[in-house]
Amino acid sequence: MKSFEYDYLIYQPISQSLLMAVRAIGEYKGRERLYQQQFPEVIKSLQQAAIIHSTESSNRIEGIIVPEARIRSIISSDSKPRNRPEQEVAGYKDILGIIHANYEKFAVTPQLLLNWYKQLYRYTDEISTGFKQKDNAIMEVLPEGKMVIRFKPVTASGTPKAIESLCKKYNICIAEKRAEPLLAIASFVLDFECIHPFKDGNGRLGRLLTLFLLYKAGYQVGRYISLERIVEESKESYYDALYKSSQNWHDGEHDLIPWWNYLLGTIIAAYKEFEDRIGKISVAKGAKKELVYSAIEKLPDEFAYGDVQRACPSISYATIKRALQELREKKLIMTIGKGRDAKYAKRT
Repeated sequence: MKSFEYDYLIYQPISQSLLMAVRAIGEYKGRERLYQQQFPEVIKSLQQAAIIHSTESSNRIEGIIVPEARIRSIISSDSKPRNRPEQEVAGYKDILGIIHANYEKFAVTPQLLLNWYKQLYRYTDEISTGFKQKDNAIMEVLPEGKMVIRFKPVTASGTPKAIESLCKKYNICIAEKRAEPLLAIASFVLDFECIHPFKDGNGRLGRLLTLFLLYKAGYQVGRYISLERIVEESKESYYDALYKSSQNWHDGEHDLIPWWNYLLGTIIAAYKEFEDRIGKISVAKGAKKELVYSAIEKLPDEFAYGDVQRACPSISYATIKRALQELREKKLIMTIGKGRDAKYAKRT
């Protein structure tokens, strides 16, 4: 809301590095379409892995921990959620599936946000009451354990109007091409987090909205590489950027640059990883084994089978085992130990 009032984001100073980041993402976007046509099998494998990583990471950022095996089972619809954490994971997975399949059919409206909030908790006993009924605050736990207020969002009474204004002004900005879409998307997500419209789930919904808006703008890398995983891996920078850009937000005097830099950096990191994985594969045949080889290269010098499986959640047990066997035969890795405790070591 505040980022779009009086064309605020349009008059933010932009550095050369930020311009170069926008340009780089545009170039990645163009190459992405070629990869979709040339490597369909690889693309499919990456999509399956990204759904698992996104669901796992976005929930884990909020302290919702579910074993990976259970997440895989819930995502494949082989199992119903058995407890509250699994119920929230299932809700997130459903929204992610909706975005992947039908993002073009949805408009950015307050009703969409309300629907997704209800969807997030559909498997729980939570009764959806719409936007928050009580004022909330973003808290921080200090090293000594003391809790302090990090940011005071919009009041409960002011939330419906704030969300309506945000959606309306964002849609006008995009329709009239008044700002670079990537920067408009980042500004929308920041304003959403500053409004903090729901009593819970705002962080997860903010990350889902990021994917949704990027897809609508034609940036689909989040289908193949989990942006949520990259956020989790850089969680301190993520919270730091949100904090810096939220200061003086209520007065319309906030600095959008830290958050812009962080989100564009996350998108570039995803595209780099995407091209790195694609670039290791010269032909589609045997693509899944190539994905295993690529994952192993990034693992420590000593690793276990489980480490490979976590890095390649969409690849079958048999394929991973064949890839490991071929690497042993080529004397690129060696086995240490036997049975369940067996590990692998890279030969130097």
